[in-house]
Amino acid sequence: MAVKLKQKKICFFNSCSAWGGGEKWHFEAAEFLSQHQFEVSVAAAPGSPLYSKAKQAGITTRSVKVGNLSALNLFKILGLANWMRREDFDVVILNLPSDLKCAGLAAKIAGVRRVIYRRGSAIPVKNTVLNRWLFGNLLDDVLANSEETKKTLLVNNPNLFPAEKIHVIYNGIDCNAGCQEEMTPAVKFVDGSPFVIGTAGRMSRQKNQKFLVDLAVSLLQVGRDFKVRIAGDGPLRNELENYARQCGVLNYFEFLGFVKDVDRFMQGIDLFVLPSHWEGFGYVLVEAMAARKAVVAFDISSNPEIISNGETGFLAPFDDLNAFTEKTCLLMDEPELRMQMGRNGYARVRCKFDKKNNLKMLAGILLEGM
Repeated sequence: MAVKLKQKKICFFNSCSAWGGGEKWHFEAAEFLSQHQFEVSVAAAPGSPLYSKAKQAGITTRSVKVGNLSALNLFKILGLANWMRREDFDVVILNLPSDLKCAGLAAKIAGVRRVIYRRGSAIPVKNTVLNRWLFGNLLDDVLANSEETKKTLLVNNPNLFPAEKIHVIYNGIDCNAGCQEEMTPAVKFVDGSPFVIGTAGRMSRQKNQKFLVDLAVSLLQVGRDFKVRIAGDGPLRNELENYARQCGVLNYFEFLGFVKDVDRFMQGIDLFVLPSHWEGFGYVLVEAMAARKAVVAFDISSNPEIISNGETGFLAPFDDLNAFTEKTCLLMDEPELRMQMGRNGYARVRCKFDKKNNLKMLAGILLEGM
C-alpha cells in the first residue's frame, strides 16, 4: 500500500498594507508553490492587496496586523505562536523587519522547522545587538533578491549570518505571456514625431526622477526632440512638476500616474531609463528588457546584475549627467543599435529572469533538508 507523503506547509508572512515588489514576489511565490505540491498560507494585512489577491487565488489567508512595537507585545507574539503551532508549518517566510522581530520570534516559539527572512532592499543592515540576536537566533535562511542585496546584508558585519545560507533568487517575469512576440518600436508614429523616453516607478527620493528634468534640459541643449513619459505616482509628484516648470521643460513631460498595463506602456516608448539612487532589484528594468527596449541606468547596486553594459543597454557612472546624456543621445541616433540591444535584453531575460525557473529554485531550497 502506497504511503501518501505529507505536503510541506509554507506560510508567507507579510504585514505590509501597500503593494510593492515584495508583495508581488510573495503572492507569485505563494501561488506557484500552491500549484506544485505545497500547502500554502498567506498571512497579510487585512484589506491589503496581497490579502485580497491571495484570497481570490484560493490560497488560505489570515489577516495580521504587525507594527514597529508588535515585538514588545507578548500577547500578540504568543497568539501568533499558538496559531503557527496549530497549523504545524514547516516553513515561515517573513517580509518586513517588523515581521522578523514579531512573527520570527513567534515561529521559533511555535517550533517551526525553518524560519526564512526574504530581503528585498539593498540597504546595509546595521550591526546592532538586536540585529545580531535576530539573525543569530531566529533565522535558518535568508532569501535575497540580488547579489547586491546579499552583499549589503553583511557589509557592516561579515559574521552577521552565514553567507552560504543566503540564497539569491531574482525576481522573475513570465516569459510565456506578454513578451513572446517582438513589439513594434515606438518610432511607429508619423515622421517628425518626438523620440519617447520612458521611465516607471513611485515618485520618491530613491527613484530620483528629478534627474530626468536635468536630462531633459541637457538634451535640449544638444538639439534633441523628445518626450519623457513617467508612469507612476507618489509624494513627490507636485515637486517634480514644479521643478520641470522652473527649468522650462514641463511641456516635454507626460505624467501618466499609476499605469496598470505595463506592457502597453513599454510598447509606447523608444528607450527606457532608470535614474534611481539604488535598487534592491530593478524589476522594471527586466520588464523593459522583456519588451525588447534598450535601457540606460546608473552603474550602482543591482543594476549591473540586470544590464549587460554595451549589450542590453548602458550603465552610466552614478549621477553623471554628461555620461547619461551621451548614452541617451547615442541610442536616439542609432536605431539599429537600439533595436539590437532590445533583442539582446529579451534574450537575457529569458535566460536569467524567467519567473518559473526562479520559483523552481525557491521550491528546491524549501525542500532541502526536509
